[in-house]
Amino acid sequence: MKIIVPMAGRGSRLRPHTLTTPKPLIRVAGTSIVSQLIYEIVKAVDDPITDIGFIIGNPAFFGVDVVTYLKELAKELGAKPHIFRQDHPLGTGHAIMCAERLLNGPAIIAYPDTLIRSKLKLDIKADAVIWVKRVSRPEAYGVVALDKKQRIINLVEKPKEFVSDLAVIGIYYFKNSEDLKEALKKVVAQDLLPGEEYQINHGIHNMIKSGSVFKTGEVQIWMDCGNPEVTLGTNSEMLEIKKAEGENLQHSSAELNNSIIIPPCFIGENVKIKNSTIGPGVSIGERTQIDNCQLKNCLIQNDSYLENLTLEKAMIGNQVHYKGNSTFVSIGDYSHLQ
Repeated sequence: MKIIVPMAGRGSRLRPHTLTTPKPLIRVAGTSIVSQLIYEIVKAVDDPITDIGFIIGNPAFFGVDVVTYLKELAKELGAKPHIFRQDHPLGTGHAIMCAERLLNGPAIIAYPDTLIRSKLKLDIKADAVIWVKRVSRPEAYGVVALDKKQRIINLVEKPKEFVSDLAVIGIYYFKNSEDLKEALKKVVAQDLLPGEEYQINHGIHNMIKSGSVFKTGEVQIWMDCGNPEVTLGTNSEMLEIKKAEGENLQHSSAELNNSIIIPPCFIGENVKIKNSTIGPGVSIGERTQIDNCQLKNCLIQNDSYLENLTLEKAMIGNQVHYKGNSTFVSIGDYSHLQ
């Protein structure tokens, strides 16, 4: 089994946090989005993962540190890492074709935009599986249309009229991924009109027309990381899940002095906290220092320093120095406020 991860986008809705850090590498509840997604897939798949391919963007943004991190992630799972570049943002279908040489045999394609908790069961009678989540507002999502045999017959983006309440979450399984490759080849051979892109849906539509059987897999928990406020909610929800699963959320090297931790919270490696009350719903990245603060529902990355703050909703990047107070805060990397 192979895993292919298209992640060349710039994550503009999550700015300023994605101005210097690719969105899939943002840490939520202590771990990067892409790492949590891949581990969840590996945990649920019976077959060994032999290869993991990452499609990333321009080296000016997706640099050496990103490549090193992704290669180490694949190796941790016993898989061979592959790095592909999508130099021009021509859509999800074009991104997948950047990893064309991995498109043979069974493969899972996963977009690291969200976090999930589920058993990703494969229907061995299906040529492909698209994972979905039931939603209350299907008009805000891309959804699947099903026939009487519960086979997918169409994908509809943000339908104005009701099609189904099963939203596509961005994880796909192909029994023979070369079928997707051949379908996408026909798509990318076509000339684009201004503003158009080559999408994975175009290839899936071609496969369905050719007789491929697509079935649904349903996830129980699907959490968005689309913008700072939503990501804060996802961080709190994921902390609750990890606590219920018995995961240790406080690193042994963390130093607490005259401070209270109200769970669930994630406290990273070499964090220093003094004269503070932290939690619930707070994640603190490595080597961050907290002094005289009251923090609830906050997501703080690495190497930051916070002093004399009372915050109930804040997303704070790497290497931020912040002294002061606000009701909602979203501060990118390397910012200084006092």
